[in-house]
Amino acid sequence: MEDLLKLKGKNIVVMGVANERSLAWGVAKSLYKAGANVIYTYRLERSLGKLTKLLEGDNLSTENIFQCDVNNDESIKQAFTAIGEKFDVIHGIVHSVAFAHAEDLKNPFLQTSREGFSFAHDTSAYSLVAVAREASPFMTEGGSIVTMSYLGAERAIETYRVMGVAKAALEASVRYLALDLGKNNIRVNAISAGPIRTLAAKGVSGFNDILRTIEEKAPLQRNVTQDDVGDMTLAILSNLARGVTGEVIYVDSGYNIVG
Repeated sequence: MEDLLKLKGKNIVVMGVANERSLAWGVAKSLYKAGANVIYTYRLERSLGKLTKLLEGDNLSTENIFQCDVNNDESIKQAFTAIGEKFDVIHGIVHSVAFAHAEDLKNPFLQTSREGFSFAHDTSAYSLVAVAREASPFMTEGGSIVTMSYLGAERAIETYRVMGVAKAALEASVRYLALDLGKNNIRVNAISAGPIRTLAAKGVSGFNDILRTIEEKAPLQRNVTQDDVGDMTLAILSNLARGVTGEVIYVDSGYNIVG
């Protein structure tokens, strides 16, 4: 498997591990199995504490962790400069970062504030652009950037509201970044994952109903797991997907074709 993936020893930056249920943590676990060198970023000190505890609990190194506030251009620049100087080459990035204010997720989309709309887009969509800009100079051997999306980017899902609009912007950004970075052999794709009980899911009302609907209607008649998402992301990061860029790959038990 390692020979096919060609990720052994590759430097992959994983952004957005909040706890053991995070999609980003699922990806990290798959990367470890493939022999990749996993590098982490965190935003706040409390996030650093949780990440460190998680790594120590699995007897993993805590040396390769860098502070990065995705709402601050200078912080992003400093983080990837530090990563680039330490590792010379970045081979891949997993962007699993999204956030919207609680009131903008609870209220009807019509009531979204200007500030809330801007913040959701800045954190969830523009951050990918800023990260790609600062990381790409260190991706001198080409590579792969993967971000996380959801079906609410394509369809109006009542409980997803402003985050759905932000994810739509994220998916459009994937296509334009793929166009810009293709000449450098850097691929950019999105994984549209089915609903999983992550920390972010707590902000979505009626989440249990969504899970039941997937089980009833999806072709595979089950919800996807963290490992499902992690392994597909691993494939997209790897040489197996060397001809794929600008795409949104659904990992949702097929629900997107019938839901």
